Amino acid sequence: MAGREAAKNVLRTQRIELPSWAFGNSGTRFKVFAQQGVPRDPFEKIADAARVHAHTGVAPTVALHIPWDEVEDYTVLARAASDAGIALGTINANVFQDDDYKLGSVTNPDPAIRRKALDHLFACVDVMDRTGSRDLKLWFSDGTNYPGQDDIRARQDRLAEALAAVYERLSADQRLILEYKLFEPAFYTTDVPDWGTSYAHCLRLGERAKVCVDTGHHAPGTNIEFIVAFLLREGKLGAFDFNSRFYADDDLIVGAADPFQLFRILFEVKQAGGLDQDSGIAFMLDQCHNIEPKIPGQIRSVMNVQEATAKALLVDTEALAAAQAAGDVLGANGVLMDAFNTDVRPLLAELREEMGLDPDPMAAYARSGYADEIVAGRVGGNQAGWGA
Repeated sequence: MAGREAAKNVLRTQRIELPSWAFGNSGTRFKVFAQQGVPRDPFEKIADAARVHAHTGVAPTVALHIPWDEVEDYTVLARAASDAGIALGTINANVFQDDDYKLGSVTNPDPAIRRKALDHLFACVDVMDRTGSRDLKLWFSDGTNYPGQDDIRARQDRLAEALAAVYERLSADQRLILEYKLFEPAFYTTDVPDWGTSYAHCLRLGERAKVCVDTGHHAPGTNIEFIVAFLLREGKLGAFDFNSRFYADDDLIVGAADPFQLFRILFEVKQAGGLDQDSGIAFMLDQCHNIEPKIPGQIRSVMNVQEATAKALLVDTEALAAAQAAGDVLGANGVLMDAFNTDVRPLLAELREEMGLDPDPMAAYARSGYADEIVAGRVGGNQAGWGA
């Protein structure tokens, strides 16, 4: 088994980005469930994200979604984050919630609508300039529902043209992160349906265009760790959106559906040096907490990523390599299973104490009184949530 101290050294520097929208109201396609104490503006979202970081110690940035997190002065928002002990991270664009985008945004057959979508993407880069954010993450709901509805190849041409324009607008220290999704809301064709499509577009764009792997955006049974290993090998893995799915894009707490899969993914990341501080990979949560409380849901999510990472770090790679070289199939698999079956919770509790944190973040939050504080204090105004 690999060394505990070596594992703790990596875990101590691990960084997991939180999504601002995880703190707002959300629900199923049929109902949004409101909770008490939900943020009413981006500043209160930042306060909640800072609370997660205060208890976990490894979540020092929060991603924004524009226009959900639109404010008059982003330098003021960045200062508020800094005062709370965190920073603003990835900027996520939204070209899927406007009536004009019914037939697509940047791939829409109407050039005026394509221009509108592109202007929004440029505006998101402007936000990056003011917040100091490195990454612009793009996800497009663009696609078609029926054969013959539009020209599939022409839509790829329009997509490539828009991506090239955005990439050109970025500064030398900014990156374009292209997310993919198998289906939904388009059911016949999706314009960026898989990692290969995203990879092909990023390859054409240049070095600072990378792929985002959302763990819920694949067909059932997809070997996600293979995708991760391939993209790492090509230097094209830019970010993760961590969540879990049982049937479709369920956006559940990461590690809830298949913790073994999360372990396998993070082992490939570790093997390729992706856990190094200079790897450039953004490890972000992308989840909606519909029936569970928001802040504890994020704390649990961070802890799940930490536990899977710790297990990946404890794999005896020398024994694994020896078994692989000898063709020892069961021996090699056994090395991985030994690490996965290790209870790493005592190691992480020990690490948190060394970092000056409570060894049990969930219990610490429950004792903090913060939940009662925000319920009492956030009365009136409009709660943030889906579409806010």
